[in-house]
Amino acid sequence: MSNINTANTSSGSAQAFSGHVALITGGSRGIGKAIAQKLVGLGAAVAICGRDAKTLEATARELKESPSRVLAFQADITDFTDISRLVKATEEQLGPITILVNNVGIGNPGFGPLQEKSESEWDHVLDTNLKSVFLVSRAVVPLMIQRRRGDIINISSLAGKSVFAGGALYCASKWGLQGLSGCMAEDLRGFGIRVSIICPGSVFTDFSGRGLKDPSKMLTANDVAHAVAMVVQQGPQSFISEVHLRPLARP
Repeated sequence: MSNINTANTSSGSAQAFSGHVALITGGSRGIGKAIAQKLVGLGAAVAICGRDAKTLEATARELKESPSRVLAFQADITDFTDISRLVKATEEQLGPITILVNNVGIGNPGFGPLQEKSESEWDHVLDTNLKSVFLVSRAVVPLMIQRRRGDIINISSLAGKSVFAGGALYCASKWGLQGLSGCMAEDLRGFGIRVSIICPGSVFTDFSGRGLKDPSKMLTANDVAHAVAMVVQQGPQSFISEVHLRPLARP
């Protein structure tokens, strides 16, 4: 698929993350969009990807308001050919990727009793929530190893730490992501690459979940973006391996 929009904004004051390039999967809406806005606000150049061209274009227009460069790229992150094109375009147009946020994820059709789920639904949830992280990371990690630097942040869920009725497919994908992230961290820390995982509770977005909840007792996309900003701004001699993010109000 193709690059659909590159925004080159006017220069502003020097910012902490000027010179950094962040690639955010699923960055056109919800949590991914909030993360993109946060990192652009810190001065990073940002590449976002998604499947819907109109949504990508709309988000890129919003991001133009900050003094950073933005690349919006239409891609299927379960397809390694698309991923390779995405990574190549990001590095050519924005520069070396220093931050990778594996954010893309789906809930439905992952909710419901196991016996009511089909093989195609299993494949769709696991491919989107878990396989995509493997594929995108496999494309970016060798570049980070060459430069001996980088931050990889995988957006998981507290459903990767606990179970609930009707969550077999979704929880399986997030428990798998927990294991993948932990092993990545051990494999890559010797190369100066930090791998962190953020596990939010219920977030109020258009993600589509397990029924109606009180928005005042849920996290917002900006809460998750704030956690990402905290992770990428940590000291150089340490890494935050895992963040559990819960709403202050109990449901």
